[in-house]
Amino acid sequence: MKTGILGGTFDPVHLGHLILAQEIKEKLGLDRVIFVPAYRAPHKGKNGLLPARHRLKMLKLAVRGNPFFRVSDIELRRRGISYTIDTVNAFGRRYPGDELFFIAGSDLVPDLKTWKGYRSLLKAVTFVVAGRPGYPAPGKMVPGVTSLRIRTVDISAAEIRTRRKNGLQVRYFLPEAVFRYIVTNRLYI
Repeated sequence: MKTGILGGTFDPVHLGHLILAQEIKEKLGLDRVIFVPAYRAPHKGKNGLLPARHRLKMLKLAVRGNPFFRVSDIELRRRGISYTIDTVNAFGRRYPGDELFFIAGSDLVPDLKTWKGYRSLLKAVTFVVAGRPGYPAPGKMVPGVTSLRIRTVDISAAEIRTRRKNGLQVRYFLPEAVFRYIVTNRLYI
């Protein structure tokens, strides 16, 4: 099987994440895409990060009904800083016959060489980079990284959090179930 891994804080998950996963799934013929919320991303501070239970629930709501999308809580259960290489190695053990693809936005690539075990990571997976508005177009950014042009949607989790805090509408940035969850639980206000 061909398995895609899409990691992030997903604070909150939004349509841009889902479109990215769907486009990569289709372009690479992946059998599934597994969303992996980070307990704590090494490149981001932990200040203001929504509790893991909310981020996990929103992801599950976002992918419900899509037979090709899954959610893994592996990094949440492990706690601490979530290093991609540790997660990829765990997935390699869990799915020993699968070809693994790690999916990232082009905003992450400039710092790739600073990631823990990045050389091992590039050997363990096909590292796939997709363009993101406001960042360099994917090209031959880093040797060993596959670049794909996909449909981009200029939505960010930071923008959603800011809009909510300022009383602005975010309904059409998110799947409806995620929007309802955010409103019901009074998140990001």
